[in-house]
Amino acid sequence: MTLTPVETDQPTERRDPAADKRRRRAERYAEAASAGWKVWLVKIAALAIIDAAAVYATMVLAASDQWVIAGIVAVVTVAVNVVYLTPGLLPAKYLTPGLIFLLVFQIFVIGYTVYIAFTNYGSGHNSSKDDAVNALLLQSQSRLEDSATYPITVVEQNGVFSLLVTDPETGDAEVGNSDAPLEPVDAEFSGGKAIEAEGYTTLQFAEVIANQKEIGAIAVPVSEDPNDGYLRTTDGSSAYLFTSSLQWDPDADTMTDTRTGTVYHDVGTGAFTADDGTELLPGWVVTVGVDNFVRAFTEESIRGPFIAVAIWTFVFAFLSVATTFVLGLFLAIVFNDPRMKSRKYYRVIMILPYAFPAFLSALVWAGLFNQDFGFINQVIFGGASIPWLQDPLLAKIAILIVNLWLGFPYMFLVTTGALQSIPDDVTEAGKVDGASVWQIFRYIKFPLLLVSVAPLLISSFAFNFNNFNLIYMLTGGGPRFADASINAGATDILISMVYKVAFVGQLRDFGLASAFSIIIFVLVGVISYISFRQTKALEELN
Repeated sequence: MTLTPVETDQPTERRDPAADKRRRRAERYAEAASAGWKVWLVKIAALAIIDAAAVYATMVLAASDQWVIAGIVAVVTVAVNVVYLTPGLLPAKYLTPGLIFLLVFQIFVIGYTVYIAFTNYGSGHNSSKDDAVNALLLQSQSRLEDSATYPITVVEQNGVFSLLVTDPETGDAEVGNSDAPLEPVDAEFSGGKAIEAEGYTTLQFAEVIANQKEIGAIAVPVSEDPNDGYLRTTDGSSAYLFTSSLQWDPDADTMTDTRTGTVYHDVGTGAFTADDGTELLPGWVVTVGVDNFVRAFTEESIRGPFIAVAIWTFVFAFLSVATTFVLGLFLAIVFNDPRMKSRKYYRVIMILPYAFPAFLSALVWAGLFNQDFGFINQVIFGGASIPWLQDPLLAKIAILIVNLWLGFPYMFLVTTGALQSIPDDVTEAGKVDGASVWQIFRYIKFPLLLVSVAPLLISSFAFNFNNFNLIYMLTGGGPRFADASINAGATDILISMVYKVAFVGQLRDFGLASAFSIIIFVLVGVISYISFRQTKALEELN
């Protein structure tokens, strides 16, 4: 039998591999184009948000006369747009965010600290000269005895309270606030008193009562000349003229006390100063050059505490590293011995102090060292009254004990890892040569250990050099030096002293604190450089 093929009317479909490949490539291109447009839209939206924030920041900075920072913000914003809108530049797209954060959080902070170190910025010197003049005139005010009564209405505009004043002589309406002197305004009157003004919202009685403190602090200049006085109110319905006992002469650049006749001049120190050296505060910020650094080393009431604190800082950092390293290494050797049973459980117990926050542990130890009811005095010393945190020497010993408790687990972990990385054949070779256990440790294991641990010891020294939490939480830097003109104590280290000089107490000297910060930076940098140079000798052991 012969089989014949069956004929059909439909043609046989043949697949073209090249056409399929072109079709799949076109589909991939279409998908990539669609995803690319989505990414592009997201990029444009993100840049729009960044640009809007940058424009707002630039306007605010320009309004406050911060032209340099405003210019930097504008330049950085333009650079960001160029980087992310230009095709390619892939490395720059990844590096730009990191560089911006580096500029804001590192370079700017360091640069601003250096700038403050060369100024008198601090309590009484924290603003401009114009602000200081206004503050002096305001704080020396007293009510004029024959002052007329000014009917007022409290109004508000853009969150700022103002006084709508009716002139008792002319009957005209004027409006002003602490930052703007009185100026005429179109107002509605009721019973001869201005009650509403165009563009302002009149406060009701309940709102006046709710904001009584803010309204009572308003002092409205009656003119551009601050010597003409200010209008102030106590009840929100009537105001009186207050004048200052100080007379400001902008032409002569002097401030005169009208009660005593004393004339205060601007002598360039950032405050109006009388001939006998008496200053009127607040003053203003001025550049003082290296005066803060000179004060740190020449003014006895600052130099003495500064040197004492600096010496204790070095002693504290060195002993902290030495004691924690010795104890941590000893425990590492003990628990690295294979003859020790249940070593893993002991190791967990050893690192428990490392698991708790240091500032909480310092607070707990402060209670344990309490002179009257602390556990150490009451239990260990049988009710003795030892002033652990009040006596300068005992307070330093207490700090070293607490830091040993907090620091040895870290050294224990580090030295354990270093010891376990030393090959066993090195130890075996020493035994074959007849070396004792002590000789093997001293001449073989310890030098090899230092190769790994030395950089960590240097970083630990730098950390303890600035170990602010322990000092501040345990002793607060006390007991305080009685003859010091700065806020410093016997257990203060440099960083805690800087903090207290800048932020603790009524007299805050940011300029001097910034100078101290630069000195600390130089000290730590020099010590670290020398130490790392010395550790290069250990590399030959490898």
